[in-house]
Amino acid sequence: MYTRRKFFRDSLIGGILAGNADFWLKNAPYLSKPDKDALPVAIATWGPNVKATAAAWEVLAAGGRALDAVEAGTRVPEADPEDTSVGYGGFPDRDGHVTLDACIMDEFGNAGSVSFLEHIMHPISVARLVMEKTPHVMLSGEGALQFALERGFKQENLLTDTARAAWEEWKMKAEYKPKINVERHDTIGMVAIDMKHRIAGACTTSGMAFKMRGRVGDSPILGAGMFVDNEVGGAAATGLGEMVLRTLGSFLVVEEMRRGAHPQKAVETAVKRIARKYPEQSKENQVGFIALDKKGRHGAFGIHQGFNYALYQRGENKVFEAGSLLGK
Repeated sequence: MYTRRKFFRDSLIGGILAGNADFWLKNAPYLSKPDKDALPVAIATWGPNVKATAAAWEVLAAGGRALDAVEAGTRVPEADPEDTSVGYGGFPDRDGHVTLDACIMDEFGNAGSVSFLEHIMHPISVARLVMEKTPHVMLSGEGALQFALERGFKQENLLTDTARAAWEEWKMKAEYKPKINVERHDTIGMVAIDMKHRIAGACTTSGMAFKMRGRVGDSPILGAGMFVDNEVGGAAATGLGEMVLRTLGSFLVVEEMRRGAHPQKAVETAVKRIARKYPEQSKENQVGFIALDKKGRHGAFGIHQGFNYALYQRGENKVFEAGSLLGK
């Protein structure tokens, strides 16, 4: 029996093989050739994060380190109460708790991460201190909070009135169903390259709205939510974390670039692999990737239309629409 599921699977695989395979060849913004003006550069998931790339650019334009740039950039949405998917203002889990995940990585391959962290507005800065001040890569939950407080971070209530109202409304039906690109923002992932060709990346989020208590997604996991290699480039992910976790998507993007792929082809490869392995979930959920290579070339791609990104390069801070595997 040729079921609806089989029809979708076959259609999706066909689309992977034929649909958007040459997208990158048709879109000039993705094909900026490397030149002396390509660096410094900062890229971030989602258009509203032009404020984040602007903050990163201030560091880069002054000759600063890429690591400082990505930390400064991602702190912007973390402190924005209007951003309901990152930091302060993030929607809570189904029990009403705002829990945060973040990771950061420098040009030497050093990394720090926090997961299931509560009451701290800037988890990205805690993650950096985990990298610089401990022998570990990740701290979680109460231990991460204890570490943050010992390092001078302020304990705060991160549940805004807007987020609380959304949670109260959600409890009326208590349906857990991720939505694709509803508000055109989500987890912020950022990669930057400075004037000295140092590459760094950061990723921070409040996770899926109304998730189960204790859920951790891809954002604090090196190789999933974000990954950089100073010999090659860097990548970051956004969207349904479970799908990224199962494929270590950001690591895959970097490895594709290591093998010589243009960043645009690399992100397309990662998206196609996810869609091929999880066709039913891909129908209902979004995953997107951004990438920079060592030359300052970039790429971005998502499963569905609606994914966009901010790029600050050659003195201009712009928002671009990413290509997609599937239509609306």
